[in-house]
Amino acid sequence: MGDFKNIFKVVGSEQANAPAVSTGGDITESIQQDIEANKILIYIKGTPEAPQCGFSAAIVEAFQSLGVPFASRNVLEDPNLRQGIKEFTNWPTIPQIYVGGKFIGGCDIVLEMHANGQLESLVKETLTS
Repeated sequence: MGDFKNIFKVVGSEQANAPAVSTGGDITESIQQDIEANKILIYIKGTPEAPQCGFSAAIVEAFQSLGVPFASRNVLEDPNLRQGIKEFTNWPTIPQIYVGGKFIGGCDIVLEMHANGQLESLVKETLTS
């Protein structure tokens, strides 16, 4: 059993010293500028015309049902963007939705907000401010 503990310590220490994966400052700056430039911004897989996953399709449908303009970014076009947006928010999934410069959540949260009317209120408030 003593050998097992030593092996475990070695593996653990190697992982602890492994360099962190980073997408760099350029993508972070680009994301920040994009969020600031768009009142409603959705990071999705695919495009609003051709979503590439069911969660992205559901989010697009929710915003289209509100009849409001929104911008989107296809994370499948750029692996750095796909990883960078996850690191930017510390949120592991896509789509990611920003309203009024603030991250409001992913698919489940936004669809719940849509169902109870909170999303429409937030969007209207944001677009009139």
